[in-house]
Amino acid sequence: MEPFVLQKVENGCELFFIKQWMDQAIGLTAGFTSRHGGVSKKEFSSLNCGLHVMDQPEDVIVNRERLAEALNIELQDSTYAEQVHGNEVQVVTREHAGAGTLSREEAIQSKDAFITNEPGIFLHALFADCVPLFFFDPVHRAVGLAHAGWKGTVLQIARKTVEAMERQYGTKAERLLAAIGPSIQACCYEVDDKVISQIQHTMDELNMVNQQGEQAAPIYEIKENGKYNLSLQQMNRQIMIKAGILPSHIEISSLCTSCRTDLFFSHRKEGGKTGRMAAWIGLHE
Repeated sequence: MEPFVLQKVENGCELFFIKQWMDQAIGLTAGFTSRHGGVSKKEFSSLNCGLHVMDQPEDVIVNRERLAEALNIELQDSTYAEQVHGNEVQVVTREHAGAGTLSREEAIQSKDAFITNEPGIFLHALFADCVPLFFFDPVHRAVGLAHAGWKGTVLQIARKTVEAMERQYGTKAERLLAAIGPSIQACCYEVDDKVISQIQHTMDELNMVNQQGEQAAPIYEIKENGKYNLSLQQMNRQIMIKAGILPSHIEISSLCTSCRTDLFFSHRKEGGKTGRMAAWIGLHE
């Protein structure tokens, strides 16, 4: 069953909620935007949440305000960052509230993962094919969000996020819930030897094998043209398991951002000129 459930909110935003988590955890909100329900125009139509893609900044801010309204939160209680495809984790506190909501200069700088245990602070990250990773510790009421392109994946940003939550909040990996959100899937994600060599290096480091069993999809498959179809979802899932998260605690979306440009922005499918979805997670006070 697809864990990210599409819902059209009263103000017109069409959002994918991690419904099972939200049904089970009072105050939790977590999910991923679609491309619908905002005011941006042309290739950014309509719910573009990225200030860095040459859209009109005033339209992006309206879109972020609409998202906050849809989530029943205040925009100034949100955080956004300047993501750099790294693996550094930012511990987010009340002092970061509002970071990056109105301008890139005021965003959290050079980070790709974010954790907090403070209610009333809502983490956001931006995507247009890369993999959103969600983390929820129901025991310590702490949350995490990470941005995993292929570079962040080989740098094991998923493991770094788990370790940061363990240090900061006493999180036990075996109690942690994780979700892998809508992103470009292996069907559309063709890469070359340069990428696969780095993927394989990380796999070797973690003693991972390409085929996990009859029921598991491979991390990559070679094509007739000598290139590869890569599943960053399966790679991140295996890294999560190596970090101690139970396989039964990992939700994984089947939604492909490249296949479904009717629902999502796709950097690769749309030639680089497109908008950005926002992933979010946080706990209401």
